[in-house]
Amino acid sequence: MISYRSAAPRDADAIASVFRTSFIDTFGHLYRPDDLEDFLATMTAERFRAEIEDPDHAFWLAWADELAGYVKLGPPQLPVETPPHTIELCQLYVLKPWHGRGVATQLMQWAMTYAAERGARHIQLSVYVDNHRARRFYERYGFQAVGRYDFMVGSHADEDVVLRHVVMQADE
Repeated sequence: MISYRSAAPRDADAIASVFRTSFIDTFGHLYRPDDLEDFLATMTAERFRAEIEDPDHAFWLAWADELAGYVKLGPPQLPVETPPHTIELCQLYVLKPWHGRGVATQLMQWAMTYAAERGARHIQLSVYVDNHRARRFYERYGFQAVGRYDFMVGSHADEDVVLRHVVMQADE
């Protein structure tokens, strides 16, 4: 059974662990070990705790016997021209044992609802250009490519695609 709830500061260690495990499982093979470790060293429980406590960020967690996945929203930070009233989907990670079990769908539905309830007109995110599974997932929700940027992992630059989804039209 999976339950969902917002994050509390006590969840920072679990979130950092899910991030690390998911990132290594999905992308670890792409990087030199020192680049990967340099990057992961920046994704600490302390950093996540500060974001949880920051009212500009929101986390939604999927719990089973452990944290199965999470989504994090925040202010737009991507280096692309961004329309007003945009919220950024900063991270959506689900541990491999929970893939294909509807966790990502529930997290995304929460993110879309949260964005709309806060008056966002757009949600944007970035995804690694060769992460086809994630790109298909986001495209099912109507996300479309609007740009690209270099996502740095240590000294290694990955090509990311910036995707954007219209939550509501300006006249709504």
